[in-house]
Amino acid sequence: MKIVVVIATFGRPEHVTRLLAQLEKQTRLPDAVIISAPDAGHIPSSTASTFPVSTLLGKTGLPAQRNIALEAALDRFDIVTFFDDDFIPEDTYLAGVSAAFDKQPDWAVITGNVLRDGASSAGLTWDEGIQALAEANPTAEAPGVDKLCGYGCNMAIRTAFIGNLRFDERLVLYGWQEDVDFTSQLRVKGRVVGLNSIRGVHLGVKSGRVSGVRFGYSQVANPVYLIRKGTVPLTFALRLVGKNLLANLARSLWPESYVDRRGRLRGNLLAISHVVRGRVEPEYILEI
Repeated sequence: MKIVVVIATFGRPEHVTRLLAQLEKQTRLPDAVIISAPDAGHIPSSTASTFPVSTLLGKTGLPAQRNIALEAALDRFDIVTFFDDDFIPEDTYLAGVSAAFDKQPDWAVITGNVLRDGASSAGLTWDEGIQALAEANPTAEAPGVDKLCGYGCNMAIRTAFIGNLRFDERLVLYGWQEDVDFTSQLRVKGRVVGLNSIRGVHLGVKSGRVSGVRFGYSQVANPVYLIRKGTVPLTFALRLVGKNLLANLARSLWPESYVDRRGRLRGNLLAISHVVRGRVEPEYILEI
């Protein structure tokens, strides 16, 4: 099975360089890597690798950048694996993906086990991420666990099941919950599976992300939009909105140094005011 790795990036060329170097260590190398970025200023000056690396430029926003890569990949590869530029896969990651899809023809999506996730903290350095992988205990092969969706920092998808499905470009810029929207729709084609034996570390780098107000708006507007679209369960989306709203409200008095809680809360409240008036527009963050 031919595997392409897609890296959608914004403002972090040094992380793309580090990820490409990590991919060289895979026991099963990718057949190709596609880097999708708004322009050449977002990618490293050199991408020389033992596997083919191509760059696609001209679109901004995670869903749009992933879509342009899909258009280039679908007819040429059996598996497309999406890695965030700050995700470090274990050296056996792609070999595990290939073997699992080969054994399980009804699997549509595989998402790996994130050993540490800096997205929920101040973030991790590359050295910390590599150390976490080195210290991880070996894991025995285990059956896949059915999931509602894949986790966007690391998810592999059987291209034969994608068809005309694309990431929703109304979820602009950071595209929060675009992974949930896209992969949950693939459950009608096959299983969406979490596999503990396929592992990595998500550094959760804070650069290249949207402002606190914009992200706070997306925390409310995007789940409500997906409820209307019918791609996420009502309980899942409302629980997500409530959790983030309460966290931003509670921590706005003593915010963490790495989170703009007050900005997020302002964005939450602005989105709620829009939703109450019947205005559900994820792309409104472009006007903020």
